[in-house]
Amino acid sequence: MALAAQASQNLDRVFAALSDPTRRAILARLARGPATVNELAAPFSMSLPAVSRHLKVLRGAGLITRSRDAQWRPCQLEPRALQGVDEWLATYRRFWSGSFDRMEAYLARLKASPQETNE
Repeated sequence: MALAAQASQNLDRVFAALSDPTRRAILARLARGPATVNELAAPFSMSLPAVSRHLKVLRGAGLITRSRDAQWRPCQLEPRALQGVDEWLATYRRFWSGSFDRMEAYLARLKASPQETNE
């Protein structure tokens, strides 16, 4: 039970981090490769401390890591954190896929049956 609770808490942190459009934009940039805080801050009209707070949230959710390269501390995407989201969504993906399959079969039956006309 403790593992399920931990997984749920991790998922909560990831969804909370993803709820902000700035953080999603930062992740989109990091999907192209590592970047420094200055590089990540460039497209936004906010202070470096504000960007750093966003990075702290992303790091707390396990979505990014920071490494040290001489005086640089580049950020990089950590895809393992998104694996939990993908696993959670898989249940719903199966549900929607099954629903669409049933709807497609229903529509095919409607097309195949003779049309009734009311005159």
